Amino acid sequence: MAKVIEGLYYSESHEFVKVVGNIGYIGITDYAQHALGNVVYVDMPDVDDDIEIDDDFGAIESVKAASDLKAPVSGKVIEVNENLEDEPGLLNKDAYENWIIKVELSDTAELKNLMDAKAYEEFCAE
Repeated sequence: MAKVIEGLYYSESHEFVKVVGNIGYIGITDYAQHALGNVVYVDMPDVDDDIEIDDDFGAIESVKAASDLKAPVSGKVIEVNENLEDEPGLLNKDAYENWIIKVELSDTAELKNLMDAKAYEEFCAE
């Protein structure tokens, strides 16, 4: 069973959001990195880009497949995880520690659309 962490928000497309104040750390879940296999490239937006909920904000390529990254929330990109440019495999080591982008949330009410850990575990088990 893939690792699911309490206190995070989860999307049906297997992204997570860790919220600290008005900042959201967005990455892929452990379930997603297992499904992808060895990650070889992460395409990320630029700092100051605006992302809209449900829009693609980048992509991940693995030896098995390429997958679009879907924004679980809307906001302004304030930082990208530059470590992933040189070491995309960090996502396989610990998907939750290695967030992909950090955004300033534009509407915290959007978080209500996401699943909590228990709901996400049930979703993955289906």
